[in-house]
Amino acid sequence: MSVELTVVICTHNPREDYLGRTLDALKAQTLPYEQWDFLVVDNASDPPLRERLDLSWHPQSRIVEEPELGILPCRIRGLTETKTPLVLFVDDDNVLAENYLEESMRIGAEYPLMGTWGGSMIAEYECNPPEWIGEFSNLLACRKVDKIRWTNFIMIPTAGMCLRREIADEFVRRVQGDPRRKHLGRRGKEGLTNAEDEDLALTASDLKFSIGSFPSLSMKHLISAGRLELDYLIRLREGTDFSVMILHALRGDPPQPVVTSPLRSWIGGVRRKLFWKQRDRLLFEANMRARKRACEVIAEWGENE
Repeated sequence: MSVELTVVICTHNPREDYLGRTLDALKAQTLPYEQWDFLVVDNASDPPLRERLDLSWHPQSRIVEEPELGILPCRIRGLTETKTPLVLFVDDDNVLAENYLEESMRIGAEYPLMGTWGGSMIAEYECNPPEWIGEFSNLLACRKVDKIRWTNFIMIPTAGMCLRREIADEFVRRVQGDPRRKHLGRRGKEGLTNAEDEDLALTASDLKFSIGSFPSLSMKHLISAGRLELDYLIRLREGTDFSVMILHALRGDPPQPVVTSPLRSWIGGVRRKLFWKQRDRLLFEANMRARKRACEVIAEWGENE
């Protein structure tokens, strides 16, 4: 029997307790081990994971090391190291339902025109979250899928995403052929850029595949206390907005710079401090910083041509 699916975990200095739960969920999958391969891409962890991670429970498992820091080079390494028709990305803080792999395979067989697909990601918080955390659920990649959605483009997180080999190969080709895409995807624990998930979904759409969300696919997303702090969430919003603007610019829709005088800018800042809710003000200002930075980066592209 040929292996159809590879599970890929990309990780950098993971929390051992979270990664342990991720691995325990994979050990408990209903899909027999011989029907899926398992790859861990260690993204410059210190100490290296191969010195402390035991994968002997899976007969078709291995660890490779990607020295370039960042989730995007890590995912590219994972895709280039795999050959199976389907690839499933699992993050080091995901706890899959026990039928996740089996159900991903079933969906792939039943929907041949589906390029990428995923499901629900339910938050499990390390501590009680603030009452306003729902405002940031999309940033934390948490969502509940209540019905099948199958369309030309919907956003699904890379964590828990299953994709076909055609999508993987085209995505690798695009990233390796365009260094500007390195602005997409998180870099370590501090570089909070994103958008490689949107880029993957758009790649599927470009190749005339559909993107789907299925309630039969479900996982927990383990969220640490530090990721509930407002400062972290604002930085995440800024990094996400920046990388989405970069992605849209790569596809011919660059952001428009905000042109204003220093006086008007100062007056606007005063008004926001006086009349806006703190979170609304901080989110708005994060978006403005992201826009300014994105416009500067895009301007540099033109200077270097």
